[in-house]
Amino acid sequence: MSITEYNGAAMCAMVGKNCVAIASDTRLGIQAQTISCDFQKIFRMGDRLMVGLPGLATDVLTVSAQLKARCALYKLREEREMKPETFMNMTSSLLYERRFGPYFVEPLIAGLEQDGTPFIASTDLIGCPMIPADFVVGGTCSEQLYGMCESLYKPDMEPDDLFETISQALLNAQDRDALSGWGGVVHIIEMDKITTKTLKARMD
Repeated sequence: MSITEYNGAAMCAMVGKNCVAIASDTRLGIQAQTISCDFQKIFRMGDRLMVGLPGLATDVLTVSAQLKARCALYKLREEREMKPETFMNMTSSLLYERRFGPYFVEPLIAGLEQDGTPFIASTDLIGCPMIPADFVVGGTCSEQLYGMCESLYKPDMEPDDLFETISQALLNAQDRDALSGWGGVVHIIEMDKITTKTLKARMD
């Protein structure tokens, strides 16, 4: 068993038309034992920027705090919000600093550029980035999420269609993974707002 599978997670991010969505399950478990059903795995890093952290729960809390601190320092120094691609490089750098004793998280980044262009990316646990054009997945549920996202994804979806698509992908994928599930949360990022919705899921 890998240490990244100790707590379990299901997470994905998907692009739409001038919007982007990031979704995660809410289960905190120790292998097969469920501890909590409202564990936060997605964190807001800016007006139009969020990061999801699947992996070891203790490292999720540590890395999210470090990323928030670095974002705050950047905003103080530069007097502007961090762009999503800059944030990805900063996250990559943070993880690579610890490559000999890594944080066991594999971040998913979702945000909008200044002109409304959606941006999604993911990195592995030592910070190697990947920037796809459609969707990224993470957590113990990755294989199931890949199948669902490939089946349901369509380009240039409006926010409501994007919410429906990513919700169906998340709920149906996590039903097939014993280490994730027990509810979900979806964030839709648009130019003028971030909409957060919770999903009810199977509780068995």
